[in-house]
Amino acid sequence: MKKILFIVALVFVGFACRKDKVFQVGETTPYVIDYPERISKYLPPIPIPADNPMTVEGVELGRKLFFDERFSEDNTQSCASCHFPEKGFSDTSALSIGIDGIAGRRNAMPLFNLGWMDRLFWDGRKKTLEDQAYAPVNDPVELHSSWGTVVAKLQADGQYPQLFEQVFGSAIIDSVMVVKAIAQFERTLISGNSPMDKYMNANRAIGSSGWNETDELAAYQGFVLFIDENKGDCFHCHGDNFNPLWTDNLFHNNGLDAVFTDKGLGEVTGNPSDFGKFKTPSLRNLAFSAPYMHDGRFATLDEVINHYSEGLNHSPTIDPLMKKVDDGGVGLSTEEKYFLKMFLLSLSDSTFISDSRFMDPG
Repeated sequence: MKKILFIVALVFVGFACRKDKVFQVGETTPYVIDYPERISKYLPPIPIPADNPMTVEGVELGRKLFFDERFSEDNTQSCASCHFPEKGFSDTSALSIGIDGIAGRRNAMPLFNLGWMDRLFWDGRKKTLEDQAYAPVNDPVELHSSWGTVVAKLQADGQYPQLFEQVFGSAIIDSVMVVKAIAQFERTLISGNSPMDKYMNANRAIGSSGWNETDELAAYQGFVLFIDENKGDCFHCHGDNFNPLWTDNLFHNNGLDAVFTDKGLGEVTGNPSDFGKFKTPSLRNLAFSAPYMHDGRFATLDEVINHYSEGLNHSPTIDPLMKKVDDGGVGLSTEEKYFLKMFLLSLSDSTFISDSRFMDPG
């Protein structure tokens, strides 16, 4: 059945796309990405596809499309329906709900700092933002539509043909242009101005985080636990203060289950050694993006910390980095759990979720 749906999706995309077309860019202004201090210090500029240069007009078109509910069959849901800006562009439901009220299999991942990621979705099945943007429209659970239907709606709109002509040099809309515009917008979703960023940028000067001194110290103590191999031992998968993404962008089995109901990366590769492996999520914006894990099983950060402290499950593909799985976890004390939680919260960027550039233009 999955194979049939996949073939049907390809047929729809084929009718709506003209992948051999070379777009002529109209009167546009190059978009200059604004990198936060810590991001620019440790990461290279986002690589921009040669066939999808970023422009001010393209980004704005992508933003408009991201919030357009006509992408769903019944005109009730948009990309933003599962990626709320105020939630760090994540979902509030454990399993994201489609237009028919049916729950999907996984929690919608947060959207930020995507330009540095080379594999997308929890199972890594897409490699570019452009490819990723195709998927939800044809999905029978998510937007439950077709690209032919979506493009027809946009073409009939009074504004879109002119906007597409300005950005891509053609008033005849197709899905290639649509996903390129959305990808341009998504590459601007950069988060890197959390209290911990400010604290590290100021060489740990007291008060530089914007938090009171007690909370600031607790967060830093949590960071020390985070990078201590004999304590939290979290940095192997999530990086350290020299990696502002706070993810290794790889796939791990982190001991959630002894028996897999979701094979994760293994579904994509077909390799049994990949069963139960999922993409390492960024630790940024956890204060906004609950629930957690690929299936949203943990409602709170306390539950997440407890999992790594005493809740690990052994399985054939358990990651070797889960070194204390035989003990159930790293065994943190109540005080250590508090410090670690404060550190995780300190990575949340309130300026990101309130940035007017990322909000619904309507």
